[in-house]
Amino acid sequence: MDPMSEPRTAAARSPLAGVTAFLRNSWRTLTAMRTALILLFLLAVAAIPGALLPQRSLNEGNVNDYIAEAGWLGEFYDRLQLFDVFSSWWFTAIYVLLFISLIGCLTPRCFELVRQLRTPPPLTPRNLSRLPHHAAYRTTVTPEEAADRVQAELKGWRVRRNDGDGRVPGTIELSSERGYTREVGNIVFHFGLLALLIMFAAGKFVYAEGMRVIIANAESPAFCNTTPSAYDTFRAGLLVDGTDLEQFCIKIEDFRADYLPNGQAEMFTSNVRFTEEVATTDPQTWEPFEMRVNHPLRIGSTRVYLQGHGFAPTFTVTFPNGETRTDTQHWQPTELQTFLSSGIMRFDPPAGMYPDLRERRTQQIAVQGLFAPTASFDGTLLSSRFPNMDDPAVAIDVYQGDAGLDTGRPQSIFSLDSDLIESGALERQARVNLFPGESTTLPDGTEVRFDGAEEFINIQVSEDPTQIWVGVAAVVMMGGLILSLMVRRRRIWARVIVDDDEVTRVDLGGLARTDRMGWGSEFDDLRDRLVAAATVTPVLPEEADSGHTATSRGSAGDAPRKDDTR
Repeated sequence: MDPMSEPRTAAARSPLAGVTAFLRNSWRTLTAMRTALILLFLLAVAAIPGALLPQRSLNEGNVNDYIAEAGWLGEFYDRLQLFDVFSSWWFTAIYVLLFISLIGCLTPRCFELVRQLRTPPPLTPRNLSRLPHHAAYRTTVTPEEAADRVQAELKGWRVRRNDGDGRVPGTIELSSERGYTREVGNIVFHFGLLALLIMFAAGKFVYAEGMRVIIANAESPAFCNTTPSAYDTFRAGLLVDGTDLEQFCIKIEDFRADYLPNGQAEMFTSNVRFTEEVATTDPQTWEPFEMRVNHPLRIGSTRVYLQGHGFAPTFTVTFPNGETRTDTQHWQPTELQTFLSSGIMRFDPPAGMYPDLRERRTQQIAVQGLFAPTASFDGTLLSSRFPNMDDPAVAIDVYQGDAGLDTGRPQSIFSLDSDLIESGALERQARVNLFPGESTTLPDGTEVRFDGAEEFINIQVSEDPTQIWVGVAAVVMMGGLILSLMVRRRRIWARVIVDDDEVTRVDLGGLARTDRMGWGSEFDDLRDRLVAAATVTPVLPEEADSGHTATSRGSAGDAPRKDDTR
């Protein structure tokens, strides 16, 4: 045994060599196009829960309601991050692996394309009659002139000409190839997909999104996109601090909802006015715009969407000293088919009415109940029979006591704190059904009146500078896909020889690399043009028997061996 081979054998069996081989094989597997396709499919499958389940990024309230209704299953989904699909670790892992896989498989393909563009077409096969498309004709012109005519007809093709130094000595051979744009389109498609993934990822760092509920009437104040504190909820990327939001103001003038007779929504429309000059105070000078569902207001890279709507009841509380408090608060739709809504309102007594703060805290008024835009009663039970506000009414419980206004803790705007009710700190004083203008009086003389309701809209303001680049990447990706599907990689060969009777014969052969039988018309057109331009001599019987002058098309079973098309 050679003693010099022992160190090499030991090194080959070392743990480091095994790890290196494992990493190399893993990299090859990851950067294979098959792996990229599998990861792309997995990414699409992983996004399905994001479409079927409520997402915290869109509506955290819906997520909480779903978990409460589903019980242990909802908690299990939450542990799997199914309510935060697009920010979950497993979705991010697939995303990053797909990104790496695309880069790893595209880089060598680009080098391979450059190599193919620099390499001349392959030599003419020895037996052209074995190709799926082949033809032959004889002409009285010289071999050089016949070859020149073939080369002239191949304008736009990459042509390689061998005068006497081809595979068959003493002949002129022409090799031509076309359709490199197929691979270019394929690579452009994948680079477009890669750019799309990059833009989506970059958008998570530079986006800003806020939600704001606005009463839809002309008396409502304008909303200005100047600070995150102007929103009810606001989210932004890691690189956005909210100090450089796109400056504009928007004024909601009205809202109209169109419904079908069965109560199904047909269209939501809101007339607004907007300006990019935030210092302008007269909304009548602002530019008008009709905002509809899926027809947002676009201001630079910011989009203002009409996201939803509902109803905001108005109540007036008249305290025993004659002072009044009026408030309009949006309530949450609990039945989207009829827009039966639920909510609460809290009223603090007027300052100075109760000098003692403890006594003042026990005199707060709270209203909790249901609002029906088109009321329907089953006895005293209120429901709604249509989503439009045709006959509004409320069914409310009126409470008096500590409503939680001075606790210093965040309070729900849709329900009262049940602990305050169960502890007796907040006591129910009345339960009534009211139409607009009707009121109820509490034992201490406090009057609670239902004044009616206004419609509110929920607008979503989204700012994402990468949107335009996402669109460009999508267009590039689709353009590359169409190009790769429409173009075929194809080759045509010609061999010009002189027969025994000193007549020039031209043998033609054609092959499409990706679809052998799908491009015959192009080959036939070339053959017909060459024959029409040539002076064809009579066919000799022995040549006819051999098939030299017959124009024919073979079958897929007649395809050449791999070495014949090199």
